[in-house]
Amino acid sequence: MTTVLQEGDPAPSFTATDQDGQPVSLADYKGKKLALFFYPQDDTPTCTKEACNLRDGYARLRRAGISVLGVSIDTEKKHRKFATKYQLPFRLVADPDRTIVSAYGVWGWKKFMGREFMGTHRVTFLINGQGRIDHIIGKVVSGDHTEQILQLWKKS
Repeated sequence: MTTVLQEGDPAPSFTATDQDGQPVSLADYKGKKLALFFYPQDDTPTCTKEACNLRDGYARLRRAGISVLGVSIDTEKKHRKFATKYQLPFRLVADPDRTIVSAYGVWGWKKFMGREFMGTHRVTFLINGQGRIDHIIGKVVSGDHTEQILQLWKKS
């Protein structure tokens, strides 16, 4: 998946709510490294594998100074259930109106088992403390995503 955004671009700002109904915005992460990961749907096999990999590597990410924020078009209620079920230590942003996925260019045509449909592409944006995109991971390896993030930022 190629997004309209490029490395070096300013990350589109957003304000939404997390799984607990609390406001969250890109501005909350000013001065911090942020791994902003977009995923299709809560509690599906590949999305669960990715979220659990990030959960299991969360301490390493935090030690490296990296915050983690997940975004999907699911509701706060679905996010809360998903986060509780898998004990996710990071916030999940609800984007049911597709504002954020559209701003980041990750909403589009997908193909699965020969069927085409609109959906969220699995893409992670590594955003620096100045709000610029340092790296875009378009080929997320769900079971090794923590390592992908750490390796890319180690090179920066």
